[in-house]
Amino acid sequence: MVAETTLTTADLIWPVFVVEGHDVVQPVDSMPDVYRYSIDRLIPEVDAAIQLGIPAIALFPVVPSSRKSPSGDEAINPENLMCRALRALRSEFGDAIGLVADVALDPYTSHGHDGLLENDRVVNDATVEILCRQAVVQAEAGCTVIAPSDMMDGRIGRIRRSLDEAGYAECMIMAYAAKFASAFYGPFRDAVGSKQHLGTADKKTYQMDPANAREALHEVALDIAEGADLVMVKPGLPYLDIVYRIREAFGLPTAVYQVSGEYAMISAAAQNGWLDGPASMWESLLAMKRAGADVILTYAARAIARQLEVTDQ
Repeated sequence: MVAETTLTTADLIWPVFVVEGHDVVQPVDSMPDVYRYSIDRLIPEVDAAIQLGIPAIALFPVVPSSRKSPSGDEAINPENLMCRALRALRSEFGDAIGLVADVALDPYTSHGHDGLLENDRVVNDATVEILCRQAVVQAEAGCTVIAPSDMMDGRIGRIRRSLDEAGYAECMIMAYAAKFASAFYGPFRDAVGSKQHLGTADKKTYQMDPANAREALHEVALDIAEGADLVMVKPGLPYLDIVYRIREAFGLPTAVYQVSGEYAMISAAAQNGWLDGPASMWESLLAMKRAGADVILTYAARAIARQLEVTDQ
């Protein structure tokens, strides 16, 4: 009765991995209870999420190495894995669930970076051009929200114009506005297969320095000015001060991503009996909501939704 913060299923977005093939369900070794699904096996899983009241999923494709290239051209192929998954889900479920589509080149590049390389450095403007084309083909395929995770400068405004000009003015943009160059992304890169291509390289030239907070406010202000509908902080729990500052400063709907490393730590500790898994996961998400997050992306979305359903009963 006197709780100041409430976590509900409506706050959650479930990130899911989709793979090529038929009748494929692959466990992600570094993320307990997380799987890669072929499109046919993804459909019943999404149906279960809808029944739990989860309002949206975020799709991440596991692109075969044979379809990766230095230029990431598969990203703009209307028949790529992401677009086929979006069309299948939209056809099956209509508007019953929101579909968030990742915009970045790292699933599609043979070097594992989020952008195009020239002289071993990511080039901003040329990357933005292909990101705009990627966003349009995903909107054509039926996504509800475009989520640029690449951290290139100026891409939100350019993507917004490209979507509007293509007739997709209603497609929202959730900007990865404060995405830090974090050590907590490792299991995700395992899941999508980009780690082996990135090798010993890093993304520190375009993702944010974990030491910087004022820079996060600057980056968010730029994305809002360019037309972002929501802004995101990534990772989550280690950056709650950033979530709070952004929510207080701008008041725009603010998302936070409980990333793969955060999820894996809690899950692995629970498997070893060191933590109460459900209670620890719930508490970590509640902390994000308390810090000011309106939307939380978490691999535990369905487990938390089931937990909340039991509590409500």
